[in-house]
Amino acid sequence: MVKVIASDVRKGNVLEHEDGKLYVVLSHETFRPGKGTPTTTIVMRRITDGVKTTAVHKTTDGLEKAFVEQIKHTYLFDDGDAGLVFMNPTTFDQVHLSKDMVGDSVAYLQPEMVVDLTMYEGQALSIELPPRITAVIDTTEPVVKGQTASSSYKPAMLDIGVKTMVPPHIEAGTRVVISTEDGSYVERAKD
Repeated sequence: MVKVIASDVRKGNVLEHEDGKLYVVLSHETFRPGKGTPTTTIVMRRITDGVKTTAVHKTTDGLEKAFVEQIKHTYLFDDGDAGLVFMNPTTFDQVHLSKDMVGDSVAYLQPEMVVDLTMYEGQALSIELPPRITAVIDTTEPVVKGQTASSSYKPAMLDIGVKTMVPPHIEAGTRVVISTEDGSYVERAKD
């Protein structure tokens, strides 16, 4: 096991919690108040049975990070009830993951996408997507004349079924780059 401070924990990390069991980090948020001690809130899922738990630590608290392997896999397809199918490009072994394990990230999966699977003793624990993907705006509100404030955004629906906020000049049919961590608009696609 490796010690890591709470503020350095990231989504997809595998931690050994106080109960001695392994948990995969689903989300983390650091809160730095004006006065007082900064804290990190970590939402985790126990690997053995899928129970979610939330833990609050001081940002400087040491946590045990499990030794896991990050192995690149290619997403193949959704097999319905059997789950999502990934393939190791070097050994051609196929790995099936449940949609619950992937969580909200399942919307960002695209065929032939290369992802990092976190493996512990031959078992897939979590998935790490590329930081950005390209998607097409399906629907959005029309441009309002005179709406030029750079801080104003309008809602848009992507072709992958995810809602996001985009600048007013973006129209339906435009290819955009989206962050897979929070679904936010990054930029207009250059290709």
